[in-house]
Amino acid sequence: MVSPEKEKEILERLKQGVIEFDEEAVRQAAEEALELGIDAHKAIFDGLVPGMERVGQLYEEQEYFVPELLMCADAMYAGLEILKPHLKTKDTGVKGQVIMGVVQGDVHDIGKNIVKMMFEASGFTIHDLGRDVPLEKFVEEQLKTDSDLVCLSAMMTTTMVGMPEVIKMIKEKNPKAKIMIGGAPVNEELAQKWGADGYAPDANNALKDAIAMISSLRDLQKTS
Repeated sequence: MVSPEKEKEILERLKQGVIEFDEEAVRQAAEEALELGIDAHKAIFDGLVPGMERVGQLYEEQEYFVPELLMCADAMYAGLEILKPHLKTKDTGVKGQVIMGVVQGDVHDIGKNIVKMMFEASGFTIHDLGRDVPLEKFVEEQLKTDSDLVCLSAMMTTTMVGMPEVIKMIKEKNPKAKIMIGGAPVNEELAQKWGADGYAPDANNALKDAIAMISSLRDLQKTS
């Protein structure tokens, strides 16, 4: 059994490795975590993800810029490569299909990828449209897959303006579809104003909200 101190130290090394964009340090800590029997889920969500969240803050504070952001993401992915095959799917009791993508004009997909990973680890089927996704594509994909939830992400104020348009188009075609938005410039107020069903400031909240939304959708279907 790994001691709590040792576990804490490894999680800290994963976090710092991401912040310092040190791929080698992250790989070593990830391998050590597995050797010592630390749960892969814990290593990712208590080590790599907090590191990336801190990087997001440094970016907002303009201490880090896009090149650092990308190098930090590479370090996080280096750890993910090692840890992800060891993730056990957590049974949340809710299985659903989710479409996600970064809206047109925006190529910042780190946040979306973290959310995707958490959803996959929880047993959701993901249709990942990637980044810089044309607005109509979200609508087409929702109709094609009949997904329960559409997650839209934007990291820039100039690109988030496409979100209300997508929400309106999806709701017109399928009023039952649930839509969640996220990303640095987005907030609860905008989500309500634009008619989104949920707003996620981070990956943990996105997952909790998604489970709640899909559960309520299922309940509605049962009663209708």
